[in-house]
Amino acid sequence: MQTQQTISEKIRNAVRVDRAVRFVWQASPGWTVVNALLVVVQGLIPLLSLYVMKLIVDTITATVQNGRVEEGSATLLLLVAAAAGVALLQAAFTKVGEYAVEAQSAIVTDHVYDIMHRKSVSLDLAYYENPTYFDTLHRAQREGPYRPTRIVSGLNRLGTSSVTLVAMVALLFTFHWSVGVLLFLSALPGVVVQIAFSRKLYRWQNKRTASERQASYYSWVLTADAFAKELRLFGLGPFFANAFSSLRTLIRGEKLTLSRQRGIADFAAQAFAALVLMGCFLLIGLRTITGIITIGDMVMYFQAFQRGLTALKGVLQQVAGLYEDNLFVSYFFSFLDVRNTVAEPPEPQLLPPRGTRGVELHNIHFAYPGHNQEVLSGLCLSIRPNEVVALVGANGAGKSTLVKLFCRLYDPVQGSITIEGVDLRRLGLAAIRREISVVFQDFVKYHLTVGQNIGLGDVGRIDDLSAIDRAARRAGADAMIKALPNGYDTMLGRWFQDGVELSHGEWQKIVIARAFFRDARLIILDEPTSSLDADTEYQLFLRFKELIAGRSALLISHRFSTVRMADRICVIQDGRIIEQGTHQELMAANGRYADMYRKQAAWVEGDLAGQEAGHVAP
Repeated sequence: MQTQQTISEKIRNAVRVDRAVRFVWQASPGWTVVNALLVVVQGLIPLLSLYVMKLIVDTITATVQNGRVEEGSATLLLLVAAAAGVALLQAAFTKVGEYAVEAQSAIVTDHVYDIMHRKSVSLDLAYYENPTYFDTLHRAQREGPYRPTRIVSGLNRLGTSSVTLVAMVALLFTFHWSVGVLLFLSALPGVVVQIAFSRKLYRWQNKRTASERQASYYSWVLTADAFAKELRLFGLGPFFANAFSSLRTLIRGEKLTLSRQRGIADFAAQAFAALVLMGCFLLIGLRTITGIITIGDMVMYFQAFQRGLTALKGVLQQVAGLYEDNLFVSYFFSFLDVRNTVAEPPEPQLLPPRGTRGVELHNIHFAYPGHNQEVLSGLCLSIRPNEVVALVGANGAGKSTLVKLFCRLYDPVQGSITIEGVDLRRLGLAAIRREISVVFQDFVKYHLTVGQNIGLGDVGRIDDLSAIDRAARRAGADAMIKALPNGYDTMLGRWFQDGVELSHGEWQKIVIARAFFRDARLIILDEPTSSLDADTEYQLFLRFKELIAGRSALLISHRFSTVRMADRICVIQDGRIIEQGTHQELMAANGRYADMYRKQAAWVEGDLAGQEAGHVAP
């Protein structure tokens, strides 16, 4: 029911163009003024052209009748020159108008992309884990870049057509009032058709957005480098190609059916308009034959009716077009209207200075939006400055969720997270996130230079090459970087010219350097050494206490060779901490941690024994 109400509201508001006009005005006020002036000039020029043409025809007719060729020729020459001037003026203003529209369109389109990008990065992480949001984003990306400009261009054309229409109708009323009425009647069916099918197309696109996104995903799988190896190894190309083809066939068939129905309706409307036009021409012709009007008048009224009809169709079609564009631009504004639940405080408190309490979690309860089951249930944890805390637990125990809460990508349903005793919800989001540096398990490989990849840890210092070099050395990545073709200026990835692809372990060193580059209070390492060789891992954690120097560190790992180096190890299960202590203390307690540690040690020892015996299991 709510969805239907939302669509109904959009349809009721479809003729409101004020928001799109304000949006375009904000993006390009200068070009908006220029286009408004051009509307008036371009709307009046056709009337001037018609009047000059009438004078030319009447001059020729009078000259033929009275035989004053010399006098008539001189007048004709002046009138033809005037007609040529009007034609040149019209052509000049048309070209200026086209350039103005193109310039405004380019500015507004870039402005739309800029707003969409800023809005996207400002939204809660929850929206990126919600398929409804992706439908909204997909519609906004498809319609947003050009619909606002089309609305304003439509208003420009509407204004030009309206000025021309008023002039032509006024002229036709001097001939007979019925011609003006017939002019309006002839264009109405076409407008009704356009409005009706605009609504049908709008509803169809609402219904098929998810299918279009799914087809785009299949296309991405077939063409992106991330899937290339598995597609070839497992022969998945035909599967995804067929899935893409099936969806596109369905979408194409439904869209072509709409187009076919619209074409038939448009033809019927145009046939009706043609009949009315011929009837008006007959009336004007009969009045000319009977001598009521001159031949020049006849030509003028003929052209006035044609141009008036064109202008009226333009007016009504632009109104219908504005209706359609405003329906679809609502997708863009719906995206802009999305509101965050992780909100900035009205009056953010200043970040407290670094002290002795560090980061603390108090009785945290959390469930993802739209889900009733809690991921965290009464979890309590503290990480003091200079302390390395390791978090271990089974997959799905809530470790990655905890990282999101630390970064305030979500807010807990109950409980609080504090920095030096101050609740995160009382601090500005940017201020909080500047104090946290994270190496995510699914870290991002940016197709930029090595230096830029590291410098992204603190974009305000991305040009500080000495600090970037220090961060690389702290992460043990400096030797690997120096071996690259252009050192820190080496482009990484294969997307751009001369790019170099690194192994996953080498990428991991770059990402760890990125984390060390930021001067943050809390460093979170989520499986930071999963792809590092044993020697690099050992050297990194041998110096880890020195590297964090005054910071807090949270280490999440399944590798107990890494975990045992922490000052304190916390075991998470069923959304709460069930054990904590040093490696030795937890082993002595003989609880969950000791059980996990022994199983992993037994697996490693058994694997090594198998290798020595030469019969490693496949």
